[in-house]
Amino acid sequence: MDILSNLKPAKGSVKKVKRIGRGQGSGHGGTSTNGMNGQNSRSGAKFRAWFEGGQMPLQRRLPKRGFNSPFKVYFQVVNLANLQKLVENKKFEDGVVNAVTLYKNNLISKAAAPFKILGNGDLKVKLNVEAHGFSVTAKEKIEAAGGTIKEIKI
Repeated sequence: MDILSNLKPAKGSVKKVKRIGRGQGSGHGGTSTNGMNGQNSRSGAKFRAWFEGGQMPLQRRLPKRGFNSPFKVYFQVVNLANLQKLVENKKFEDGVVNAVTLYKNNLISKAAAPFKILGNGDLKVKLNVEAHGFSVTAKEKIEAAGGTIKEIKI
Protein backbone atom coordinates (compact mmCIF):
# COMPACT_ATOMS: atom_id res chain seq x y z
CA MET A 1 0.00 0.00 0.00
CA ASP A 2 1.38 3.42 -1.04
CA ILE A 3 1.36 6.17 1.50
CA LEU A 4 1.65 9.78 0.39
CA SER A 5 4.89 10.24 2.31
CA ASN A 6 6.48 7.35 0.36
CA LEU A 7 5.66 8.59 -3.16
CA LYS A 8 8.62 9.39 -5.43
CA PRO A 9 8.86 10.36 -9.10
CA ALA A 10 9.61 7.60 -11.62
CA LYS A 11 13.28 6.76 -12.11
CA GLY A 12 14.87 9.01 -14.75
CA SER A 13 11.97 11.45 -14.91
CA VAL A 14 13.61 14.15 -12.77
CA LYS A 15 16.98 15.62 -13.78
CA LYS A 16 19.33 17.85 -11.81
CA VAL A 17 19.19 21.52 -12.81
CA LYS A 18 22.14 22.77 -14.88
CA ARG A 19 23.68 25.40 -12.55
CA ILE A 20 25.86 27.55 -14.78
CA GLY A 21 28.51 30.03 -13.68
CA ARG A 22 29.31 28.25 -10.41
CA GLY A 23 33.03 27.64 -10.93
CA GLN A 24 35.23 25.24 -12.92
CA GLY A 25 34.45 22.28 -10.70
CA SER A 26 30.78 22.32 -11.70
CA GLY A 27 31.60 21.61 -15.34
CA HIS A 28 29.63 24.69 -16.36
CA GLY A 29 31.98 27.43 -15.17
CA GLY A 30 34.23 29.78 -17.12
CA THR A 31 32.21 30.75 -20.17
CA SER A 32 29.02 29.32 -18.62
CA THR A 33 28.17 27.17 -21.70
CA ASN A 34 28.13 30.26 -23.97
CA GLY A 35 31.34 29.49 -25.89
CA MET A 36 34.39 31.69 -26.32
CA ASN A 37 33.53 34.57 -28.67
CA GLY A 38 30.70 35.90 -30.80
CA GLN A 39 27.42 37.64 -30.23
CA ASN A 40 25.83 34.86 -28.20
CA SER A 41 28.67 34.86 -25.66
CA ARG A 42 28.06 38.53 -24.85
CA SER A 43 25.59 39.77 -22.27
CA GLY A 44 22.29 41.07 -23.65
CA ALA A 45 22.65 39.08 -26.88
CA LYS A 46 19.37 38.58 -28.70
CA PHE A 47 18.44 37.14 -32.08
CA ARG A 48 15.08 37.49 -33.72
CA ALA A 49 13.39 34.16 -34.44
CA TRP A 50 13.87 34.59 -38.22
CA PHE A 51 17.53 35.69 -38.10
CA GLU A 52 19.76 33.36 -40.13
CA GLY A 53 23.22 34.46 -39.02
CA GLY A 54 23.75 36.94 -41.83
CA GLN A 55 22.70 34.45 -44.52
CA MET A 56 20.28 35.91 -47.08
CA PRO A 57 16.88 35.62 -45.34
CA LEU A 58 14.29 33.19 -46.64
CA GLN A 59 11.76 35.88 -47.55
CA ARG A 60 14.42 37.53 -49.75
CA ARG A 61 15.66 34.25 -51.30
CA LEU A 62 12.22 33.27 -52.59
CA PRO A 63 11.00 34.74 -55.90
CA LYS A 64 8.19 37.27 -55.95
CA ARG A 65 5.14 35.82 -57.66
CA GLY A 66 2.05 37.41 -59.10
CA PHE A 67 0.43 40.72 -58.38
CA ASN A 68 -2.12 41.72 -55.75
CA SER A 69 -4.19 44.67 -56.84
CA PRO A 70 -5.06 47.03 -53.99
CA PHE A 71 -8.22 48.03 -55.90
CA LYS A 72 -9.75 44.55 -56.34
CA VAL A 73 -13.32 44.28 -55.08
CA TYR A 74 -14.11 41.09 -53.15
CA PHE A 75 -17.81 40.19 -53.29
CA GLN A 76 -19.68 38.19 -50.69
CA VAL A 77 -21.71 35.51 -52.46
CA VAL A 78 -25.39 34.66 -51.98
CA ASN A 79 -27.17 31.98 -54.02
CA LEU A 80 -30.83 32.00 -55.02
CA ALA A 81 -31.27 28.67 -53.21
CA ASN A 82 -30.37 30.44 -49.94
CA LEU A 83 -32.93 33.17 -50.64
CA GLN A 84 -35.61 30.55 -51.33
CA LYS A 85 -34.85 28.83 -47.99
CA LEU A 86 -35.30 32.14 -46.15
CA VAL A 87 -38.60 32.73 -47.95
CA GLU A 88 -39.81 29.28 -46.88
CA ASN A 89 -38.83 30.10 -43.29
CA LYS A 90 -40.70 33.44 -43.54
CA LYS A 91 -37.61 35.56 -42.80
CA PHE A 92 -38.26 38.35 -45.37
CA GLU A 93 -40.60 41.26 -44.71
CA ASP A 94 -42.57 42.45 -47.77
CA GLY A 95 -40.32 40.44 -50.12
CA VAL A 96 -37.47 42.96 -49.90
CA VAL A 97 -33.95 41.57 -50.01
CA ASN A 98 -31.11 43.95 -49.13
CA ALA A 99 -27.81 43.99 -47.20
CA VAL A 100 -29.48 44.47 -43.83
CA THR A 101 -31.89 41.53 -44.18
CA LEU A 102 -29.13 39.24 -45.49
CA TYR A 103 -26.84 40.25 -42.62
CA LYS A 104 -29.56 39.64 -40.01
CA ASN A 105 -30.12 36.16 -41.47
CA ASN A 106 -26.36 35.35 -41.53
CA LEU A 107 -26.05 35.03 -45.31
CA ILE A 108 -23.37 37.71 -45.45
CA SER A 109 -20.77 38.52 -42.80
CA LYS A 110 -20.60 42.31 -43.32
CA ALA A 111 -23.55 44.50 -44.22
CA ALA A 112 -21.28 47.29 -45.52
CA ALA A 113 -19.21 45.06 -47.84
CA PRO A 114 -20.42 44.44 -51.43
CA PHE A 115 -22.30 41.23 -52.19
CA LYS A 116 -23.38 39.45 -55.36
CA ILE A 117 -26.41 37.28 -56.08
CA LEU A 118 -25.63 34.07 -58.01
CA GLY A 119 -28.11 31.89 -59.89
CA ASN A 120 -27.56 28.57 -58.13
CA GLY A 121 -30.96 27.14 -57.20
CA ASP A 122 -34.53 28.12 -58.10
CA LEU A 123 -36.65 31.02 -56.92
CA LYS A 124 -40.43 30.48 -56.74
CA VAL A 125 -41.43 33.75 -55.07
CA LYS A 126 -41.56 37.35 -56.21
CA LEU A 127 -38.73 39.28 -54.50
CA ASN A 128 -37.37 42.82 -54.76
CA VAL A 129 -33.61 42.29 -54.62
CA GLU A 130 -31.05 45.05 -54.01
CA ALA A 131 -27.41 43.97 -54.47
CA HIS A 132 -24.06 45.19 -55.75
CA GLY A 133 -23.92 42.54 -58.46
CA PHE A 134 -25.98 39.84 -60.17
CA SER A 135 -25.02 36.92 -62.36
CA VAL A 136 -26.89 36.66 -65.68
CA THR A 137 -28.76 33.52 -64.59
CA ALA A 138 -29.72 35.13 -61.28
CA LYS A 139 -31.23 38.12 -63.12
CA GLU A 140 -33.21 35.82 -65.41
CA LYS A 141 -34.55 33.68 -62.56
CA ILE A 142 -35.55 36.65 -60.37
CA GLU A 143 -37.36 38.36 -63.26
CA ALA A 144 -38.98 35.06 -64.33
CA ALA A 145 -40.42 34.75 -60.80
CA GLY A 146 -41.88 38.25 -61.15
CA GLY A 147 -39.34 40.02 -58.94
CA THR A 148 -37.37 43.22 -59.50
CA ILE A 149 -33.65 43.92 -59.49
CA LYS A 150 -31.89 47.01 -58.21
CA GLU A 151 -28.12 47.19 -58.67
CA ILE A 152 -26.28 49.26 -56.07
CA LYS A 153 -23.19 51.18 -57.17
CA ILE A 154 -20.00 50.24 -55.35
